[in-house]
Amino acid sequence: MNAHWLICAGCRQLVHRRRYEAAGKVCPQCGLHARLTAQERLDHLLDAGSAAPVRVATTRDDPLRFADRRPYAQRLSAARQATGMRAAAVAATGSIHGRRLVVVAMDFRFLGGSLGMAEGECVTSAARTALRERIPLLVVTASGGARMQEGALSLMQMARCSQALARLDEAGVLTVCLVTDPTYGGVAASIATLTDVILAEPGARMGFAGPRVIEQTIGQRVPEGLQTATSLFAGGLIDAVQPRATLRTALARLLAATGQARPHGRDTADASDDGTGGTGGTGGTGGTGGTGGTDGTGDDTGDGTSAGDDVPAVEGLAEPTSDDPWQIVHRARHPDRPSTLDYAGYLLEEFHELHGDRAHGDCPAIVGGPGLLDGRPVMLIGHQKGRTTGERIRRSFGMPSPAGYRKAARLMRLAAKLGLPVLTFVDTPGAHPGVEAEQDGQAWAISRNLRLMSALPVPIVAVFTGEGGSGGALALAVADRVLALSNATYSVISPEGCAAILWRSAEAAPEAAAALRLDARHLLEQGIVDAVIPEPPGGAHVQPAATAESIRPVVAAALSRLAGQPAAELLRERRRRYARFGSGAEGSLA
Repeated sequence: MNAHWLICAGCRQLVHRRRYEAAGKVCPQCGLHARLTAQERLDHLLDAGSAAPVRVATTRDDPLRFADRRPYAQRLSAARQATGMRAAAVAATGSIHGRRLVVVAMDFRFLGGSLGMAEGECVTSAARTALRERIPLLVVTASGGARMQEGALSLMQMARCSQALARLDEAGVLTVCLVTDPTYGGVAASIATLTDVILAEPGARMGFAGPRVIEQTIGQRVPEGLQTATSLFAGGLIDAVQPRATLRTALARLLAATGQARPHGRDTADASDDGTGGTGGTGGTGGTGGTGGTDGTGDDTGDGTSAGDDVPAVEGLAEPTSDDPWQIVHRARHPDRPSTLDYAGYLLEEFHELHGDRAHGDCPAIVGGPGLLDGRPVMLIGHQKGRTTGERIRRSFGMPSPAGYRKAARLMRLAAKLGLPVLTFVDTPGAHPGVEAEQDGQAWAISRNLRLMSALPVPIVAVFTGEGGSGGALALAVADRVLALSNATYSVISPEGCAAILWRSAEAAPEAAAALRLDARHLLEQGIVDAVIPEPPGGAHVQPAATAESIRPVVAAALSRLAGQPAAELLRERRRRYARFGSGAEGSLA
């Protein structure tokens, strides 16, 4: 083949070499993402001229004096000569759209990208740099696993790298993995799967045991596509399948949304190099710090204050509507009522949706991810019902499975690590009641969220935007401040369910709605919600943008009020808030 053309390894079609190289070695016809060298990966990811190598100590070359058909020392020498690299990984500091980070890139050409002592030293050195400079760590994996020629010492690198990532967890430093093809064995079982966010290139394969190992060991044939990026995403094991063309922009948005990597030398993202439009960097301030501070009032003063007293005065806070509760139920359930992703679009900059519970699946009834609310990084988590009939079915009408609650818990733990306040939007008929949900431990998933939120050391603000159905709603609503739109509801059971059980007739649902006192007015009287946010005439679905703008200042004020409180005080007040509902004093039913 001449210098101007090549044959794609995937579709076997002729591809113009210059066009192929300009696309980052992605076939324009079949989309095959060809392997990149470690240096090509750094060149593709990092801003031009920003890369600086991380210093990595030299390790022993052949600790076991290993030999098979060929001495390991010779294999090592040949790999170095062929690649120009000392090890299968390189590390550098640099920036993406002006935001600083540390990158480790693995190179499959070097002994299959296997993890040995030199590679372990590279990863841990990069992690130490990220820790020292308090900047995110990105690991790009491409590996067949731990290096056989270094025996159990290669297993020790899995432990070393895992400990290095654990130290970044303790320090609240963001970690990200980009899985490229292939990623197997000891790298998959340590570096690749321990990061906060996991992205994968299209076509990338990842697993502990490769297909050949599985077939040779236990005689099972691996189903087609089992370990591919698509199946990993469907199984809730990774956050996204990210094409190479949009990777830089996606990473820049993630760094901006978490507030961890402030722009270095410039204030806005330069997306001119990848043609994806860029998202800009607003330079949010990480952690829970803000302009507000504790006011010392708490929730246990016993002075009968409610509503706006606990949330700073904000113009537009409304007296709750006195409309018939059954009418409010219908408004809360309106199919066009805005849902979490709608509000994310209106309220947040740089929102980056994350996916998967890292165990079983990615429940689409719960969505979430980091974003900037008026420049403040927050972790948004909420229910999503969908618009069309097909989407509502796919999202189970906003009724989460256990995977949804596990995903929410994962995002809350990430928020705690990064010091981000949690903002939840609640709108669900309840948790999914199906057989599969029961088999997967629905009750356990909900109860663990209640415990987690009770002890989460960052501020939590919950907003009831529609239906608040039973424990399925409470699993996102154990919060420091609980707000409700004026047509939202919150109840132990649906009016129809209550009527069927107690009245023995579903036709008594309007009476049950009134008896349950599930509307915002009664929730405020009971002290269950702290403030009621007005909706436009006719309901939130009539003017969703205006509704979002009504939510914005109240949430922002609540977050500012909570931001200055030490974690111990925050938890103490949160626990007092819920303890009072059995005290016979504050929060007792009128």
